Amino acid sequence: MANPTLNSSAFEKVTHRDPGQVGWGTPQGADGGYPPPPAPDEVSPWRPGPISGGDTMTVNGAITATGVLMVLLIGSAVLGWNTVEVDAFGQVQIPGWLFIASLGSFGIAVLTAFKPDFARITGPLYALLTGLWVGALSHLYNVAYDGIVFQAVAGTVGVLAMMLFLYATRIVKVTDKLRMGVIMATGAICLVYLFNIVLSLFGVDMPFIHDAGPVGILISLVIVGVAAMNLLLDFDFIERAVAAGAPKKVEWYGAFGLMVTLVWLYLEILRLLGKVNRS
Repeated sequence: MANPTLNSSAFEKVTHRDPGQVGWGTPQGADGGYPPPPAPDEVSPWRPGPISGGDTMTVNGAITATGVLMVLLIGSAVLGWNTVEVDAFGQVQIPGWLFIASLGSFGIAVLTAFKPDFARITGPLYALLTGLWVGALSHLYNVAYDGIVFQAVAGTVGVLAMMLFLYATRIVKVTDKLRMGVIMATGAICLVYLFNIVLSLFGVDMPFIHDAGPVGILISLVIVGVAAMNLLLDFDFIERAVAAGAPKKVEWYGAFGLMVTLVWLYLEILRLLGKVNRS
């Protein structure tokens, strides 16, 4: 899933100056763009240090909002996990309403992308609905490959920690070229998945996408890499919004975008591990 918070239009939506609100607006540069993140020798808000609050967005606030959403997601995932029943013969039964939950989460994600101001409400709703079907899907994978869910969760946490370290230390800098490259790669992956869904309706499978051979595993590795790079763009979005003096409610939009990426990363790692186990 392409992250809706990764484009400049979304940034302009959440940092657009409103004459009736204090502390809401983007300091404009010579090119009319939004401000760059701190230089390597400056204190990054992703590094330990005091961060001022008030009516404007802070990194600490975005981290708190992300934590709230992840707690809701995990709690809902436990519920979704428990809705999957496995009988003595290994037959799996999934309640039909989980499909409705998946459609609902997609619809809320689209709504939030177009209406960032709703993120404080739609973010928790997305977390709850997404957790249901992600938990159920995780249970299915765990039935097929015992212990794979723990490995996928550990892998997701590990990638998150690594990408946060690379971003905070400026080992990897989010430039315009990097941002555009990641967005284009993410969009291409979404188009491939959409095309695969359309073909599946006619009983046709795209070659290599679900293959457990070397090519299929390589494709999954590339997709996991692109999902990981999206984390950098999420961190960059939050940091730029803080530097622009965005209103405090944008913390929820930044948290929503980060959660979308983490869910995608987890699912891709889960898919990759499933292929490895089948090979």
